[in-house]
Amino acid sequence: MSNVKFNQSGEAQSTSTTTTGETEEEIQDDWTDYQFKGEAKLSVSDLDVHYGADHALKGVSMEIPEESVTALIGPSGCGKSTFLRCLNRMNDRISAAEVDGSVELDGEEIYQDRVNLVELRKRVGMVFQSPNPFPKSVKDNISYGPRKHGDIKTGLVAQMLGRANKDEEDELVERALRNAALWDEVKDRLDDNALGLSGGQQQRLCIARCLAVDSEVILMDEPASALDPIATAKIEDLVTDLAEKYTVVVVTHNMQQAARISDQTAVFLTGGELVEYDKTEKIFENPESQRVEDYVSGKFG
Repeated sequence: MSNVKFNQSGEAQSTSTTTTGETEEEIQDDWTDYQFKGEAKLSVSDLDVHYGADHALKGVSMEIPEESVTALIGPSGCGKSTFLRCLNRMNDRISAAEVDGSVELDGEEIYQDRVNLVELRKRVGMVFQSPNPFPKSVKDNISYGPRKHGDIKTGLVAQMLGRANKDEEDELVERALRNAALWDEVKDRLDDNALGLSGGQQQRLCIARCLAVDSEVILMDEPASALDPIATAKIEDLVTDLAEKYTVVVVTHNMQQAARISDQTAVFLTGGELVEYDKTEKIFENPESQRVEDYVSGKFG
């Protein structure tokens, strides 16, 4: 087990007292040095995000360990989704967004000019709140990404490869769907339009799309918020299974869900502050900050 430091940079924005009577400035170090299994996959330092005059994230620093589930919780508008989008530069698509600070993936800075954004978003995939399958067959939803990235040969090369290329594609589709716990439900419907699947199946199909291009990190923005309890349970089971091979970061408003599926939890509160980040059990049973205690106990939010 390696030691991973989690440093909260910048001055604290609040002087609220904690459950121990300390000010929040005095307990910053209490949650910045603790142990997780594995190395840091993503390292974030002094991250600030502005949307025009709106300061959406303020000096956020944290490290996200590999092969684990990290939950991001907090009230609406606190910066959770903004933070998530920073991890694969999806905020670049928002013209008003201005990002300062550092995000490293396996020790390499992603906010530098020479970064290939297509390759970055292949390595760091995203699953959105509402399922967004392509209006294509189930099979084409899976194979589209690998074809675009050249992992499955197309055109003249494909014609020359013939049957071998089709076998390669079939194997990739089956593997991705199995890893997304969807194969048994759709193996006889691979040529059907993916829009005909249920909401929960569509969401797992979107996860399978990430797996098909060998994403190393999977970002999920409230992936079960539009699903019924049965479909939600399948997504939660899948997230837990994925953490055996992948790094998963999940935004959720459901604190019970965060407690069920995550290894560590980051609490963002109004104003774009990362108030506390620790092992999930610690966050929910014995947080350092009084504000976090009030939030997870339902006193506000």
